[in-house]
Amino acid sequence: MSTLDEVLTRARSLVGRWEDEDCGTVTVKDFCRYAAALNDADYIDRAREREATGAPVEAPALFLAATMSWEDGPPERELRPDGLAARESPCTEGLPVRQVHGGQTVRLLRAPVAGSRVTASRAVTSAERKQGRSGPFVLLGLTTRFTTADGTELTAVDETIVVMEAIDSPGTP
Repeated sequence: MSTLDEVLTRARSLVGRWEDEDCGTVTVKDFCRYAAALNDADYIDRAREREATGAPVEAPALFLAATMSWEDGPPERELRPDGLAARESPCTEGLPVRQVHGGQTVRLLRAPVAGSRVTASRAVTSAERKQGRSGPFVLLGLTTRFTTADGTELTAVDETIVVMEAIDSPGTP
């Protein structure tokens, strides 16, 4: 079985199996740190003014989609050679592959409000073998849905990951 066949087998066994991650309770501070990373001082001023008056504070539009992980993050020594964490590379653990992000669609349904508890549910939604000019590859479809404790969907992110055999793998063109 080739490496890409193994990726396909693993991915197809996971299609439709959702895994939940508790993102915790989002705060104004979380929103403002994100806005600061974007150099959006106006958002920070508006959010802090609303917070001071007791008004609800909504997150910046792409806050949930832009958050790569709700954990501290892996140390550099635990990253794959392509720079991805194991979490971002489903179905490929231990396999000699390289991966690139193939695109993303974000559906903004409702802005999270500070004080809301958020859950991220993630699943492999598709796995397909393709042939390109540089050789075979696998397209993995992933979906992440962010919801509140009452099940209200906030944001949905559909991603495509392109998986190719590692350049130094036997049989790689």
